[in-house]
Amino acid sequence: MDSTRRFGKYRVEREVLDEQRLEEVTQRKAYAETHPSLTECLKDSFRCTVPRLKHSVMSSLPVLYWLPKYSVWDYGMPDLISGISVGIMHLPQGMAYALLASLPPVFGLYTSLYPAFIYIFFGTSRHISIGTFTVLSIMVGSVTERLAPDMDFLKTNGTNITTEVDITARDSYRVQVAAATTVLGGLIQVVLGLVKFGFVGTYLSEPLVRAYTTAAAAHAVVAQLKYIFGVSPTRFSGPLSLVYTLKDVCYLLPHTHLPTLVVSAVSMAFLIAAKELNSFLRPKLPVPIPVELITIVAGTLISSYSNLNSNYTISVVGEIPSGLSSPSVPDVSLFGEVIGDAFALAIVGYAISISLGKTFALKHGYKVDSNQELVALGLSNTVGGFFQCYSVCPSMSRSLIQETTGGKTQVSSVALQFVFTVLDIFCAILAAIVFVNLKGMFKQYSDVVTLWKRSKIDLVVWLVTWVSTLLFNLDLGLAASIIFALLTVIFRTQMPTYSVLGNVPGTELYVDMETHKEAREIPGVTIFRSSATVYFANAELYLEALKEKSGLDISKMIIYKRRQEAKQRRRERRAERRAKRAAKRQSGAPVLSVEEDAGHWADTCMDGDITDNEEQGCTERENGTVFVIPVTPRTPDGPCRWEYLKGGDPDCTSLGWMSELQDGDTTTLGSSSDDTLSRDLERVSLGSLGKWTWDIHSIIIDLSTANFIDTVAIKTVKNIFQDFSEIDVDIYLAGCQASVVEQLERGDFFSESITKRSLFASVHDAVLYCLNHRGATSTKL
Repeated sequence: MDSTRRFGKYRVEREVLDEQRLEEVTQRKAYAETHPSLTECLKDSFRCTVPRLKHSVMSSLPVLYWLPKYSVWDYGMPDLISGISVGIMHLPQGMAYALLASLPPVFGLYTSLYPAFIYIFFGTSRHISIGTFTVLSIMVGSVTERLAPDMDFLKTNGTNITTEVDITARDSYRVQVAAATTVLGGLIQVVLGLVKFGFVGTYLSEPLVRAYTTAAAAHAVVAQLKYIFGVSPTRFSGPLSLVYTLKDVCYLLPHTHLPTLVVSAVSMAFLIAAKELNSFLRPKLPVPIPVELITIVAGTLISSYSNLNSNYTISVVGEIPSGLSSPSVPDVSLFGEVIGDAFALAIVGYAISISLGKTFALKHGYKVDSNQELVALGLSNTVGGFFQCYSVCPSMSRSLIQETTGGKTQVSSVALQFVFTVLDIFCAILAAIVFVNLKGMFKQYSDVVTLWKRSKIDLVVWLVTWVSTLLFNLDLGLAASIIFALLTVIFRTQMPTYSVLGNVPGTELYVDMETHKEAREIPGVTIFRSSATVYFANAELYLEALKEKSGLDISKMIIYKRRQEAKQRRRERRAERRAKRAAKRQSGAPVLSVEEDAGHWADTCMDGDITDNEEQGCTERENGTVFVIPVTPRTPDGPCRWEYLKGGDPDCTSLGWMSELQDGDTTTLGSSSDDTLSRDLERVSLGSLGKWTWDIHSIIIDLSTANFIDTVAIKTVKNIFQDFSEIDVDIYLAGCQASVVEQLERGDFFSESITKRSLFASVHDAVLYCLNHRGATSTKL
């Protein structure tokens, strides 16, 4: 076929491709052939070959891929230095964050060891540092305090119950709760990873995660106030627990323990100053100064040699046992009580892990497998739970240290993983470490200003997440935040932007005519596009927008057309009756029967073709969309006076009384002949009443933005084809993806009247076809 054609005054240097011709030219396979069904995918996944087995093993154990290639000369020293730096951070953070989880500090040290060791074998990120994290520690703490409150562990003195808490029994049960929650959360992560559900983290958008961690920081601050001020507030759980706890702390402020407050203030002042010095000297220091560790060591020495605990009753952690914990089976009976919290921990931990992992992978040019990351994190939690660890995920501060100090692989994560004995650490110092380390999360409040300028919807998501997390706690707050974020997506797809496209002269580009002034409308062709996929939630709005943008109210126009057709049929019947009457007059028979006269009168009044002998008694007349009503009776001396209205409702089946049309614009005229009446009626054209006479012969629907189409949308598009064909307007689809075409085929969209000839590869192909098929003007493409 010749690739050069002339369409009216358009010269096209290539062939116009519709869907059918495109398949013939490119020999494209059907979508179903290139995208196998679920059954075929399952069958294919269970086929076992040697290459497939090798790939599966290497994917499941990434360490087998990079460890044989590990160069001690190139990576050994950087990993050692990085591991020492990160290990020094693990010790104070592990102990401090264990307080957030309402667990003894030693279990924070265990949590810094076992999960990181497991991640080496299964993880795909080279730079993230697995261990304790503020948000997850708070979430675990909310579970342990809910299931093991102090009130359940009060000591008894004979038959009397004292106010003293059995700390040993309480902490032992809280460790069981934390371990059970961690194991269950890890199993959830492993299952989600095996079923390729790694994309679940994408539902946690960046504004949502940042608002969630910001609110979690507020929970962490409130949880540490009792150690900062040396008070013992009542423990609360459930919705509004943060408000109740803060209220109780404020009530106890007059009872603040001053020595504890002094230790807290001095520790925070030293930590803040040291961290600022660290930031200032970072370009010159090969390794950051371990300020947290220095603070803990200094506090331990002061406590040991000054006996601050006995002299001033400052609360201390006490002795931390040396050695490693032995494995134990978690209490399975607790799974039913913690399943909701475990799922929340699994999702939040994975979202933080994959976001950090992808950040470093992009920076250093390697790939992170989201599904394998989910499995690796799940196994780290599951195995760690058997060693009394609680839920883990990467920490931004530790990961940055691991990356900036030259870490190349996960070997650095265990270069210095040990536990040693520490005596008499002040709880106030650990609380101060938590406070200062939350500084980065407090800076996230600046997101409000940034999002106000960039996206109001993301700002609303941020605020709703922050408020719901503060008020409903971390588990319910996360659920409410995700639901609201998904609702915003649905709302945005339900109310997309609709536009009419025009051609950029001299190109094959078609852009929104409202935003691009250089775009030119194609005469007789309307190009319609939606910014979102058409589906059940916006299908009806899509049709309404098409009517508005094209200027064609299809329902009213179909009614108008059908009325004109009915009029024509009545005229034909009246002509037949007149012919019969004329024949009877010639034969001398009676002119009309009563029934025939009644039918003739009705047809005449409905038709609007009124002669001098037919005006008498006719009370209504409709002329197109101009409604004509006699307002004065006919007299022997002259004709009646007529009143006609502009802008009447064409949906009316009968005009009824004048009061029903009182909103019309009326003009009264006298007429002695049909010619005068016709001239007056021409003054009120159909165009003045709306677009009843239209110059559009083709509508092109651009579906390039659609990545799927459901049955409701298929039915809507099919109805568009059928309805517009009744008013002689052709409909064409352009830019459909292969998956959309396949869904149209499965939805029985195509028929004898709607073929693939109505689908075009691009908007420009559709425009050229319309101009060739229905005629072009002198406009130049």
